[in-house]
Amino acid sequence: MTAEPLDLICLGRAAVDLYAEQPGARLEDAGSFAKYLGGCAANIAVGVARQGLKVAMLTRVGDEHMGRFVRESLAAEGVDISHVGIDKNRLTGLVLLGIKDRNTFPLIFYRENCADMAIEAADIDAAFVARAQALLVTGTHLSTPGTYEASRRAIDLARQSGGKVILDIDYRPVLWGLAGRGEGEIRYIAADSVSAHLQQIVPLCDLIVGTEEEIRIAGGRDTVIEALHRLRELSAATFVVKRGPYGCSVFPDRIGASLDDGITVEGVAVDVLNVLGAGDGFLAGFLRGWLRGEKLETCCRYANACGALVVSRHGCSPAAPTRAELDDYLARASKIARPDQDERLNHLHRVTTRHHDWPEVMALAFDHRLQLEQLAAECKADIARVPVLKQLIGEAVLQVAADYPGRAGVLTDDIYGRDVLEHLTGRGLWIGRPVELPGSRPLRFMAGNNLALAMRHWPSEHIAKCLVFYHPDDTEELRRVQIDQLATLQEAAIGTGHEFLIEVIPPKDMPPAVDAVSRAVAQIYAAGIRPDWWKLPGLGNESWQAVDALIARHDPHCRGVVLLGLEAPENVLADSFALAAQHAICKGFAIGRSIFMQPARDWLNGPGDDADSAQFIATVAESYRRLIKIWLRYRAR
Repeated sequence: MTAEPLDLICLGRAAVDLYAEQPGARLEDAGSFAKYLGGCAANIAVGVARQGLKVAMLTRVGDEHMGRFVRESLAAEGVDISHVGIDKNRLTGLVLLGIKDRNTFPLIFYRENCADMAIEAADIDAAFVARAQALLVTGTHLSTPGTYEASRRAIDLARQSGGKVILDIDYRPVLWGLAGRGEGEIRYIAADSVSAHLQQIVPLCDLIVGTEEEIRIAGGRDTVIEALHRLRELSAATFVVKRGPYGCSVFPDRIGASLDDGITVEGVAVDVLNVLGAGDGFLAGFLRGWLRGEKLETCCRYANACGALVVSRHGCSPAAPTRAELDDYLARASKIARPDQDERLNHLHRVTTRHHDWPEVMALAFDHRLQLEQLAAECKADIARVPVLKQLIGEAVLQVAADYPGRAGVLTDDIYGRDVLEHLTGRGLWIGRPVELPGSRPLRFMAGNNLALAMRHWPSEHIAKCLVFYHPDDTEELRRVQIDQLATLQEAAIGTGHEFLIEVIPPKDMPPAVDAVSRAVAQIYAAGIRPDWWKLPGLGNESWQAVDALIARHDPHCRGVVLLGLEAPENVLADSFALAAQHAICKGFAIGRSIFMQPARDWLNGPGDDADSAQFIATVAESYRRLIKIWLRYRAR
């Protein structure tokens, strides 16, 4: 079987960035850090992959948690990690970064003897390199004998197979031993030894990219124009000079008297938050066009826009725009004075960078709190048994989930279900977690006014689930309060990087209406609320069509709808499944009491010993499995 061709292989740094979350503070005063994938080559790999190209990474990571994070993060972006080696003797590199002001970005590299700097020539596979249209090497990996030999072997193999060679100069004086360990922010120190070293590679390249300072170090001259003339003596490559807010200039052949003599495309005006990683985003955008043979002016437009979007955001690789986002911006560029403040662009960035695909969700919902408190009281059982009950339900889920990888899930809480929530996290399940105060109408949150603060402590995979008792014919005042709360939820989810789900149930004290749910969905969308998921009761065919049309119009990137059960018997759920399965927007179900309520009653009325618990797990697992099979049968039709 022939291996799939690649557009690009990126060789170089793959590390973990720990970004201070307090812009304006010294790094000494930072109180918390956000963890992102980092490293020049890894950032570019992610950026190019988000533009829809086939990319692979060639590096090493440590055999530890951060190494696994790097591999999983790259894979989640669609980057081929088959040649990301695991080094059992070294740690994955780390970087601590701060944002002091618009011009000051302190950073500390923890990279001494790190895994990605241990890559060797023996790690470079000729067949793998031959699969790629182009190879990208970065300057840091030319700074030590071992990584230089590895880079040189990769370059030679790429040229032998007809591939293009790209050099991102990526000059960090501290990583060449020219600056102190605490001086990672320094971007330029003249050094003849570095210039001579880089000039051994320059003649072998087809594309060379750098800032004005990086071009100067590569050319070994005091001015950027003099450096470009020197580089042209050595190489026929296309030179790309990154000029920050002024855009970029490209020199495919002749070097003139000034940068403006090149193909020059002006930059995009944005409010700068963080320049770190902007160059990586810039190059990712440029390569989208260059690897596809587009005009250099078009490549520059892609590059400038990508760089501008990245500098307006926190982090490096997570800030890179997707193809859908970039295309939307470029189509509306004349109408967007500040892309960093454009609501549509920011929404597109959020919804097109989700990592996990959920083509189907079949979840067991046991986030119930009031209902289980009432059940325990009814059975005269100690309330302390409820958390144990939830742990048993969790074991039933795991038994069934093994047969449906990537499709099973749970809804559970952190009040009575904290232990099971922790137990199930990290197992590949779809996990929803309630935020609403049970039974509240108007909607209130368990965390009160501190919802975002509470969600900051959640694992990233948890989905904020919010049940709102909402009717489209509620009073205007009640609807306004409910909508304001949903807006708070949306803001918290966006701010903390979590997906969120809105569960809509018409309250029992309002007159029934067949279109109540679809009209409620319409009103929530009209208020600017765009959840990642909806959880809705069973609907009639016309209502399903209405919901489908609403989602298509307001948010085509919505993950979809999952069905709720309301403790309906299995035959009623089957009828609901039959209708819902005809609509692709319905991704499955999140049903609980229909599955576990009667077994829970029996268990709470019993001794709760090992035999009792084993029987409970078996009964719940069988009911859950049976409901999955019913759903799949109707979906298959």
